Amino acid sequence: MERLISLAGIFILTGLAYVFSEKKSSVSWVTLAGSLGLALVFGALVFLIPQSKELFLFANRAVLRLLSYAGEGAKFLFGPLALPPGTRGENGEPSLGYFMAFQMLPAVIFFSALMSLLYYFFLLQPVVRCFAKVFHKFMRLSGAEALSVSSNIFVGVEAVFSIRPFLEKLTRSELFTVLTACMASVASTTLAIYVSFLKDAFPSIAGHLISASILSVPASVMITKTMIPETGEPLTMGKVPAEGRGVHSNFMAAIIDGAWEGMKLAAGIGTLLIAILGLVAMLNAFIHRGGLFLPGQPDLSLEKILGWLMIPFAWCLGLSPHDLVPASRLLGERWILTEVVAYRDLAGFLAQGLIQDPRTVVVMSYVLCGFTHVASVAIFVGGISALVPGRRDEIAGLGFKALFAAFLATLITGCIAGVFFSASQGTVLFL
Repeated sequence: MERLISLAGIFILTGLAYVFSEKKSSVSWVTLAGSLGLALVFGALVFLIPQSKELFLFANRAVLRLLSYAGEGAKFLFGPLALPPGTRGENGEPSLGYFMAFQMLPAVIFFSALMSLLYYFFLLQPVVRCFAKVFHKFMRLSGAEALSVSSNIFVGVEAVFSIRPFLEKLTRSELFTVLTACMASVASTTLAIYVSFLKDAFPSIAGHLISASILSVPASVMITKTMIPETGEPLTMGKVPAEGRGVHSNFMAAIIDGAWEGMKLAAGIGTLLIAILGLVAMLNAFIHRGGLFLPGQPDLSLEKILGWLMIPFAWCLGLSPHDLVPASRLLGERWILTEVVAYRDLAGFLAQGLIQDPRTVVVMSYVLCGFTHVASVAIFVGGISALVPGRRDEIAGLGFKALFAAFLATLITGCIAGVFFSASQGTVLFL
């Protein structure tokens, strides 16, 4: 029954997008069918085919190994502060406990440098182009759209650089798809943070987050081509544009630039968490005072209010009834406190026994895998607008609509995971 609810949730969420469609008569059912078919086929490959499971487990082990490498530089700089809880350094010094700034954010810098290096040696471009051709053929995307959303599997807002020559002439529908795909996916540079939160309780989490990044593409297209269907004539409709080697003159320049960008990203994440968590705490203080006058609500908070509003969406995921409230709380937190806090709390709920069903952990891991929070509107709208200042007002006008579309898209990725996940798989995933 839960798997059937997840399947129904895909159509309910797409139907909600149809309600907000700018031109319902222009919705391409071929694109929607191709997107859904591609998402279901990929979901089946991940959850049902033994060979693909081995591939993702290999990717999972690779990510965890990379995380261990990322920690070496942090240990050299910060000593015991960078040691994970319960471990000891080379000289026998014990860990001082958990510090996100010293144990997680350095991994962002390492991953950013690694991605930059892989792009310099032209190792990622063929993979991106392969995905772009598949998306172009099966979902009827323009070449520019396909290339941009494929790049989102590996990088964040930097994906738009792959289509920078075409940005000025993108149609409104193309622009909406590019913006939504950025918000509905996560960059590989931040993948390390989410893996670090859950790798002990959910050892195969990295492989599933990679899967979620890929699934977010057809899910995003389903929503964007429903809300703003294509009515223009895309410049690259019949082809996928080539992607170059990059702008760096040598590999050392690529490492330096990648590390520098990673440092800015890590600083941005830390700064945003300080600002958002502080502002929410201040707002909660006022809400808490108001809750004192409401019967039975002494602990009223913004997260709790948003959690109530998210219950219908959590139901669409096909979760166990006793997990609906904590799952809804996580969805509400993601809107205002970012997915970093939501993943941290997912790990906390699992450790405290507030969430016990492996199905809920898997589905929520997929759902939370996206930059779907209020702050991302400023990040992505500002970043893309800087590249095409002439379309700043149009991009700004699409910002919150893209955020809502990305929210629906991440829910659909969770529904797809829910369709294929069975109770028997839980004993395998969590060993």
